Amino acid sequence: MRVLAAMSGGVDSAVAAARAVDAGHEVTGVHLALSRNPSSYRTGARGCCTLEDARDARRAADVLGIPFYVWDLAERFHADVVTDFVQEYAAGRTPNPCLRCNERIKFAAVLDRALALGFDAVCTGHYAQLVDGPGGRELHRSVDPGKDQSYVLGVLTAEQLAHAYFPLGGSPKSAVRAEAAERGLAVADKPDSHDICFVADGDTAGFLARELGEQPGRVVDEDGTVLAEHDAAYAFTVGQRRGLRLGRPADDGNPRYVLSIEPVSRTVTVGPRDRLSVAHIEGTQPRWCGPAPTGPVECRAQIRAHGETLPARAWVEHDVLRVELAEAATGVAPGQAVVLYAGTRVIGSATISSTVPAPAH
Repeated sequence: MRVLAAMSGGVDSAVAAARAVDAGHEVTGVHLALSRNPSSYRTGARGCCTLEDARDARRAADVLGIPFYVWDLAERFHADVVTDFVQEYAAGRTPNPCLRCNERIKFAAVLDRALALGFDAVCTGHYAQLVDGPGGRELHRSVDPGKDQSYVLGVLTAEQLAHAYFPLGGSPKSAVRAEAAERGLAVADKPDSHDICFVADGDTAGFLARELGEQPGRVVDEDGTVLAEHDAAYAFTVGQRRGLRLGRPADDGNPRYVLSIEPVSRTVTVGPRDRLSVAHIEGTQPRWCGPAPTGPVECRAQIRAHGETLPARAWVEHDVLRVELAEAATGVAPGQAVVLYAGTRVIGSATISSTVPAPAH
């Protein structure tokens, strides 16, 4: 195949590109320049979008002996990922920017351009597996559960998966690092990127404050009693316990958690942990990693990138994904993704829009 290898400058994408070369494909490396001002994004081990990362990617391509290019997608990334991130928080939701980047940048903007240029597939260093099943290409979990990234790939459609290539899904991370060292790749010991690449100092609340300004409001309990004032509702997320700065403790002395965020009135409601229990999830914009289910499916639902899965029953009603959990979940934040699994296979996903509390015991 003619393969476009997306090279972030890290060890995973470098080894993925190397394996594509070994497999006999005609490979071209490309680094995505995602920052309108690279020095404002994270540096060193903290990001994947810096000038340093671009140089690391180029050096890896040189070692592999493949052509290498830099594609400037900064404006598209800012509009589709950064602006979306800010707007979601402003609306009282908690977004997942890595998932959005996969959906709108790596497997929309990049894949579209790659196909237009005559490439057959886009290769990335994601830890997930692609399996040819009876209904077509299937997305499965990585064999390394600690690195599995199938959750953030659950937004990919069957057509996108048909042109995706994930060479690392069958390997543990330790083996990938060892292989990079054997190949003489300088990124073999480069630390993994963490957190949000476009929040330069890691201070998400500070970043949002600069983007949205001060928006004072109130923190209240469930009966509406005002407990504290706050500077901005967007600084909170459902399930949050720390940093609430409440004026007085709960009557029973137990911790209180953020139960809901109302962006119009800027009201943050807090209460006991058991009020975070959720029995039913609704999600918008369902996307299927294969044929869409024709009726209710018994499955397992994952609601956090590295969270556990819960037994569930899911179905679509008027373009809304409804997920009924067999076990209550806690701290389910609107804006996050719910991803459905059948064993190791990803069925599909949706963006959580609302939840229904579990019955009180």
